[in-house]
Amino acid sequence: MSDIVKEFNDYRAKMNDKILADNNKIVKRIFNLDTNAFQAGALDKKTKELLGLVASTVLRCDDCVKYHLEASYNEGITKEEISEALGIATLVGGTIVIPHLRRAHEYWDAIEHHNSQG
Repeated sequence: MSDIVKEFNDYRAKMNDKILADNNKIVKRIFNLDTNAFQAGALDKKTKELLGLVASTVLRCDDCVKYHLEASYNEGITKEEISEALGIATLVGGTIVIPHLRRAHEYWDAIEHHNSQG
């Protein structure tokens, strides 16, 4: 069985390294802004990850959804909390996000499986 979590993380890391090696100031600043935006502040990291997950689902960015699912898992967010957040995303985004909802549930299961193997 392939490990889609490892494959996604390996590809993301490889390509991020390649992109950042171009030394493009704009891209580097966007990456930095993204990293800093999800740090704890007035809102804790869990809340920010759930907000990121909902926004990513509504915007139909599967890579973003995967990233926020894994970050959410690492913050201790439960499957029930993920399910509620994805419910809000589906309500806001409409039926067009249902395929992304399916892939999100599949990826969450893969994250749980991946982490149970570790």
